[in-house]
Amino acid sequence: MRLLIVSDAWAPQVNGVVTSLVALVEELERLGHQVGVLSPQDFRTLPCPGYAAIPLAWDVWKMAEKIRDFAPDAVHLATEGPLGWAARRWLRREGLAFSTAIHTRFPEYVTGRWPWLPLNWGYAWLRAFHRPSRAVLVSTERLQDEFAGRGFPRLALWRKGVDLRQFQPRLEPGEGMPLFLYAGRLAPEKNLEAFLDLDLPGSKEVVGDGPLREELQRRYPQVRFHGYLPTDELAAAYRRASALVFPSRTDTLGLVMLEALASGTPVAAFPVPGPLDVLRQGVSGVMDEDLERACLGALELDRGTCAAEARRLSWQASALEFLAHQPRLDGAPIWR
Repeated sequence: MRLLIVSDAWAPQVNGVVTSLVALVEELERLGHQVGVLSPQDFRTLPCPGYAAIPLAWDVWKMAEKIRDFAPDAVHLATEGPLGWAARRWLRREGLAFSTAIHTRFPEYVTGRWPWLPLNWGYAWLRAFHRPSRAVLVSTERLQDEFAGRGFPRLALWRKGVDLRQFQPRLEPGEGMPLFLYAGRLAPEKNLEAFLDLDLPGSKEVVGDGPLREELQRRYPQVRFHGYLPTDELAAAYRRASALVFPSRTDTLGLVMLEALASGTPVAAFPVPGPLDVLRQGVSGVMDEDLERACLGALELDRGTCAAEARRLSWQASALEFLAHQPRLDGAPIWR
């Protein structure tokens, strides 16, 4: 199959969406499929207002030509940004089927940054984007139920995985004082202060970057901020940590939790969607509205059990599930 993925999120961005899509492309190619990606790298871009590290394409009128050039058998729209909307518009005009995915709680993020914008406006915009999709892919059954309740049609499950080759476990407990790790974007929706304000034994480290980095480094000089790390160094950071702390209340999944578990590192989190879908309470993580209690409880968990939990999830299984939901364009007369 020739599969085309259209995504406003792609390398060199570092986030869960990009990680998922890169892993998906690699697995699909291993399975013998030809995969093309249309991303901001293929267009002229401007920095996203308020988040300059994210480029937004503006010459999107070239979308039709680029899709025709690849001549796909199936098209997947991974994001609801300018490229996603441009591809959606052209595919609908041509009467062609496509799939989409919901990777983030975009309405909550928008309302969190601009509180005067009602949450229901964000969901109306999100429904409008996904309404013509033949399959709207979500990461968990909980999200499937939640979005169905918000009026989203044709929802389908696409579970994510973890690279078990890259993330290998350290099974023995660390010596000395505990190390609590956060990995992810440094942005308001990640609720980092809930972790950084805790009075915990040992030390705290933060891996990742984003618009809050300078402010957080200034406010929390006792915390070590690494910035982005290449995968091998990130894997070493997970293995070194006593626990991963996941303070977000709005993530749809949280791939970093899977990566930490594959490294044998237990997770502390709030009992909200995302952690509730990934963790087994008291087995691979501790979820508590008192995040400090969750952090201390996670130190008591067995690292070998955490690693075993992650071994259930592979990117190959994820890619096969993704493929099962792709509507094909067989017989479409548009590539002549």
